[in-house]
Amino acid sequence: MPTRRSKKSKSLAVQSMELAVAVPQVVAHRLTQMALAGPNPCARDRKEFHMMINEKTTAFAHAWGNLTLQAFRANQAIATSMLHSFFTPFSNKTAPPSVVQMQNATLDVLSKGLAPIHRKAVSNAKRLAKTRLR
Repeated sequence: MPTRRSKKSKSLAVQSMELAVAVPQVVAHRLTQMALAGPNPCARDRKEFHMMINEKTTAFAHAWGNLTLQAFRANQAIATSMLHSFFTPFSNKTAPPSVVQMQNATLDVLSKGLAPIHRKAVSNAKRLAKTRLR
């Protein structure tokens, strides 16, 4: 079981690290684009600025939905495990939810919630790296 936990931890750490690199790139590119656009942005700039707002709300909604669903699944699994241990108190085959199970559930919830934000930020960083600023 520890290898599974470390694999999940590594995945979450990699996602976080990639996000930490992509976000400043995207912010820097867009702020520069806003500064260069000035008070009268062209159609391309307006399209990018509208997309910037829409993608944030969409990514947040997907992240929130993923977090909620994964938390529900984790709570259900932990509750099932606890109930099973209550109904079979003298069985050595079943044990109450362990720290490892709860830690894995937490990592799953965080990973599922971070995934849409990570996906959007990394794709924006790649896309914006290819576009020229005027």
